[in-house]
Amino acid sequence: MAPDEALRMAREQELDLVEIAPRALPPVCKIMDFGKYQYQQSRLDRANKSKQKKVDIKGIRIGFKTDEHDLEVKRAMAEKFLKKGQKVKIEIFLRGREKAHQDLARKNLENFIRTIAIPFKAEQEIKRYPSGWNVVIAPEI
Repeated sequence: MAPDEALRMAREQELDLVEIAPRALPPVCKIMDFGKYQYQQSRLDRANKSKQKKVDIKGIRIGFKTDEHDLEVKRAMAEKFLKKGQKVKIEIFLRGREKAHQDLARKNLENFIRTIAIPFKAEQEIKRYPSGWNVVIAPEI
């Protein structure tokens, strides 16, 4: 149909001529109330957004000199989070002169990760950040 004829038909019906598929040959247009269409699209977008699963990232922070018992407690917390299906961000935090021992801090973090009994996969590899090291792990599904 010719574009002027389609526009004339849309004006007669007091509706809008909306281009649906501009890349098609010939382009596809539809006669509709554009305001109503936009409203329905926003409602659909809002409904889809509310159905999305929000991913929580739980954080566990250990220190350079954290004691064995405290590490066990934090390991148990990490395992609990992984059982619930949540991602866990594990950080080793360095203060002051501890920053001079980056290699030991990374080894401490790797040892802590090895103690976790629940199967997991590394979402992010061990990365350096200004005040220590961190890694994000997720439960293996």
